[in-house]
Amino acid sequence: MLDQTLLAPYWLSLKLRHAMFDHGIRKSYPCEVPSICIGNITAGGTGKTPHTELILDMLLESDEWAYRNIAVLSRGHKRSSRGFQQVLRDGTADFCGDEPLQIKKRHLGVTVAVDRNRNEGCRFLCHPELLQSEKRGRRCRDKEFPAADLIVLDDAYQYRNLKAHINIVLVDWNRPVSKDHLLPFGRLRDLPERIYKADMIIVTKCPVYMEDWEKTEWVKSLGVNGYNSESCEGVNKEGKTVKVFFTCIEYQPLEPVYGDMGDPRFVYSHKLVLFSGIAKDTPLRMYLSDKYKIVRRFNFPDHHKYTNTDIKRIVAASTANPTAVVVSTEKDSQRILDCRKVPENLRTRLFQIPIKVVFLSENEKEIFRSTLLQSLREFHSEPAQTPRG
Repeated sequence: MLDQTLLAPYWLSLKLRHAMFDHGIRKSYPCEVPSICIGNITAGGTGKTPHTELILDMLLESDEWAYRNIAVLSRGHKRSSRGFQQVLRDGTADFCGDEPLQIKKRHLGVTVAVDRNRNEGCRFLCHPELLQSEKRGRRCRDKEFPAADLIVLDDAYQYRNLKAHINIVLVDWNRPVSKDHLLPFGRLRDLPERIYKADMIIVTKCPVYMEDWEKTEWVKSLGVNGYNSESCEGVNKEGKTVKVFFTCIEYQPLEPVYGDMGDPRFVYSHKLVLFSGIAKDTPLRMYLSDKYKIVRRFNFPDHHKYTNTDIKRIVAASTANPTAVVVSTEKDSQRILDCRKVPENLRTRLFQIPIKVVFLSENEKEIFRSTLLQSLREFHSEPAQTPRG
C-alpha cells in the first residue's frame, strides 16, 4: 500500500503522457520508410540487442530485403558523442555505445547510427544528404552511407514522438510484468498496459523447452487469453489479437577478444575468471559453471566503462590463476577494447562469449518471420508530416 502511494505521482505522469499521445494532443510522426521498433517496458535486461540481431538476420536472409538498405537506429546509451553519428566497425564504444558497435561488427552491410532524437535520426538515415546542409548534421563525423529503405529502432518503445510501423515488445520470462512494480520499487519504466499496444510480444530468456500448457498459462499473466500455440495468437484485454512468441538464449563458442593474439589453448582450461557489466549475470554463470570452475568473478554495473583500476584487478585475478581463461560478454568486450592499458598477458587469455536468441520451436520462428515480412509488404506511407524534435 505504501509503495502504491509513493508511486502515484510517477504512475499519474505516465498515464497523462500516454493519454496526450493517444488523443492527439501530442503528435506522433511516422517514419517515411518501414520501421520496426524493438523495445520493452522494463529497465533493461530483456535482450533487445540479440533480438535486434535476430531480426536483422531474418531480413538479410529474405528475398525482399537481402539487397536493400537496412539501417539500425539506437540511442547509444552512455556514449560520449552528441547528436547523430554513424557507427563504424573500427569505432569505439565510448564514442557510439557498446551495443550499437556490437551490432555493426556483426552486420557490416547494415548502416548503424545513434541519435537521442529518433525522429531526426530517421530523417537523416532516409536523407543522408541533409547531414551536409543542416546545422545539426554537421556534428556527424562520417556522413557517407546509403539512404535507408527500412529502419530497425533499438529501444524506442517509450519514444512516443515517433510512430513505428511494427512494435515488438520483449518481456523477461524470469520476471513477469504482472509481478513487477514501477521504478524504483521494481523494474517497470512504463505502465504494464502498454504491452497491449504491441503488435507482437516476445517472452525472452525462457527454458529451452516449454510445454504448450506452460506457454498458455504464462501468456495469461500478460492479460492475453485464448492463446493458441499453433498460431501463436491470443486476445488481450483490449480485444486485440496479438501474437506471442517464446525465445531462449543460446551461448556460442568462446572467441578471442583480441583476434589472433588470443591463445586458443586457454579455452580448454578447467578454471575461469569471469567479469561482466550486464543487468544479471546468473544465467551466464550457470552456463559456464557446467564446464569451468569459476575461481574469481567481477560483477560491474550495466554498460560499465572500464578503468585502469578495473583492469589491474582483473589482471591480478588472472595472475593468481595462471592457467585460467578470462571470459566476459560480447558487449563488455566493446568497452574493454577502448582501454589502452590492457597488458599482453591478459590479451592472450581474454575471450568473449557471444550469444544469440532462438525460438523454442520452428513453428514459432516461421510464424514470426512470415508475420514480420507480411507486415512490411503491407506498409504504405501515411500522410506526410514534418517530424518535430
